[in-house]
Formats: sequence, structure tokens, C-alpha cells
Amino acid sequence: MQTAVTKRGQTVIPAAIRKRYQIDNGAHLVWLDDGETIRVVPVTDNPLQSLRGRGRGRKLTERLLLERRKDRDRETRP
Repeated sequence: MQTAVTKRGQTVIPAAIRKRYQIDNGAHLVWLDDGETIRVVPVTDNPLQSLRGRGRGRKLTERLLLERRKDRDRETRP
């Protein structure tokens, strides 16, 4: 499915997706950007539960440690 983005940055969620994930008027969405892809996740009444397991298999610990090393290197350069 493909949608367009307006000049105000708005887009339409296709009806099939709204129905499948029960996204109704007033629902909230979380936008997750991992630097390569963007994921849109509907927020449930328990937002922590809705995000549980979303980072599985992405080697997040290794990526965090790599970013910390890069930051440390930048800070120690004259």
C-alpha cells in the first residue's frame, strides 16, 4: 500500500490497516526510526506492553555500545 504525504506532513492510514490494527479516531501512534527504516506502531492502553519485543533481533546492545564508543572518541579528540 502506498500513500502520499501532504505539504503539512500528514498522510492517510489505509482502511485495511486501520481495521486490522483497530486504529480508530483519536488513536495514538509511535514512530520508530532506527536509521534505516521507519515503523509506525499503534499505542494501546498500556504503551509499554505495545512496544515490548519490538527491538528483538536488532542487536541493540551492540549498536548502543558502538555509539557510545563513537561519542567517547569525539569527546577525546582535540
